[in-house]
Amino acid sequence: MKSSVKLALAGVLVSLTGAACAADVLVAVAANFTAPAKELAPIFEKKTGHKLVLSFGSTGMFYGQIKNGADFDVLLAADDKTPKKALDEGYGVKGTSFTYAEGKLVLWSSDASKVTDGEALLKSGSFNKCAVANPKLAPYGLAAYESLKAMGLFEKVQPKFVEGDNIGKTFNFVKTGNADIGFVALSQVSKNGKFTSGSGWMVPEKYYNPIRQDAVLLKNGKNAEAARAFLEFLKGPEASAVKKAYGYGAG
Repeated sequence: MKSSVKLALAGVLVSLTGAACAADVLVAVAANFTAPAKELAPIFEKKTGHKLVLSFGSTGMFYGQIKNGADFDVLLAADDKTPKKALDEGYGVKGTSFTYAEGKLVLWSSDASKVTDGEALLKSGSFNKCAVANPKLAPYGLAAYESLKAMGLFEKVQPKFVEGDNIGKTFNFVKTGNADIGFVALSQVSKNGKFTSGSGWMVPEKYYNPIRQDAVLLKNGKNAEAARAFLEFLKGPEASAVKKAYGYGAG
């Protein structure tokens, strides 16, 4: 009887210890990485007991919030410049930044028959509006600008721009029909190598600079074991499989 009581008490202590060690990780997530992050969260939580509290938006917007005291532990940026800036300006923890994914740009329409040869479509001008993310705030918007300029089509297409301040809003412009085509992240419209809806054209990577997306531990999470555990998890096989499914290149 005494042995049973001791075992029961030991179980309670182990449970309490686990609860005490579990922690929330506040993560600022670039809008293009929304779907993968939502899929990764329960895997990480089951594996570690820690909980991810995810916020989604533009990298530029998040960095402004971080500079103004937002209490994020981790930044998953849509570029590699912002995490570097965070380190240079003292908002990030040195030695923690790495490329967690490499993004790909796609010209997409919610109309399943609209986009076949994207470059030919852009040249023809047979579309009403083209959604593009703000290039000053969103790296995918910058990649769109670079691509149009490389194709010699920027001046032709620019008058038809509908601009979002992040790639999530840009995608919604196209999804809702406010723009019949738009430059979005492949991860927003494709999984396991197939478009999940609509039609799209993979923009050749020769037209834009690589979209290297870096993660960094922020000073708010410097002493947070859970935050560091999440960054390590992002480098692991479970995370790699999810990122690959959404079309991201290896980090």
